[in-house]
Amino acid sequence: MTHDVLVIGGGAAGLNAALVLARARRRVAVVDAGEPRNAPAGHLHGFLSRDGMSPADLLAAGRDEVTRYGGELINDRVDRLDHGFTAYLAGGGTLTARAVLVATGLRDELPDIPGVRQGWGHTVLHCPYCHGWEVRDQPIGVLGGDNRPFTLHQASLVRQWSGDVVFFPHRIELTGEERDRLTARGVRIVDGEVAAVTGTGVQLAGGDTVPRAAVFVGPRFVPRDGLLTGLGCAVGDDGWVSTGPGGATSVDGVWAAGNVVSSPAQLVQAAGAGSAAAIAINHHLLESDILIAR
Repeated sequence: MTHDVLVIGGGAAGLNAALVLARARRRVAVVDAGEPRNAPAGHLHGFLSRDGMSPADLLAAGRDEVTRYGGELINDRVDRLDHGFTAYLAGGGTLTARAVLVATGLRDELPDIPGVRQGWGHTVLHCPYCHGWEVRDQPIGVLGGDNRPFTLHQASLVRQWSGDVVFFPHRIELTGEERDRLTARGVRIVDGEVAAVTGTGVQLAGGDTVPRAAVFVGPRFVPRDGLLTGLGCAVGDDGWVSTGPGGATSVDGVWAAGNVVSSPAQLVQAAGAGSAAAIAINHHLLESDILIAR
């Protein structure tokens, strides 16, 4: 059976799109490998009516809603997608659809410093809008990394949640202007290479440890966009796949939503993008239905 829509990725964007499409009585299948980006986090925040819910519970509720309207969920991974919209699954099967939504998200490339990966989502954080309230008024560190503009902005931003913020440039050589901005913001700067992030603070290569309750880092965001680029979807100057209104890519019949095309998108924004894409896809299929019927 050919589905109307194949949704690849079952996070907030993919599931919300599938929900809207299933309620529009479209035959929709969601393929997801069960490896959500926010799995390490204990709770999600900033999502109206879902604030404080665990990411796992949100996804479970979303899956239940999609299947309630007849949507199909497939626990697998799409290895390859051809221009006829046949998806080749890692498990060996294939799926064919009239349109595709790719919502495969991104991966966070973290600084290669001992303790960062181990504390990720708990004492090592990256989004103050997601976790700032939980560590408010506590000693906070911000670690400089490869994503220089992000971490410098982050150091100033995190100061909004605490009066005790220390920026560790690590291997970043700060300009005089950058130091002045941070100092004016009330952020203390501790120079020197960082050797490790522990459960109690930031350890410098010289042996000293600066006590911190939480440390914010700026990952390098790497989109999981191989399926999109494999189809020839146009890429912008920023290196990310370009999308138009509703998440349409340059390839007819292919849409993208969520972090796979937007690194700043938070959970609620990804869900909204999924909804917008679903409506655009349904309108696309509607026009096709009319042409076929004439």
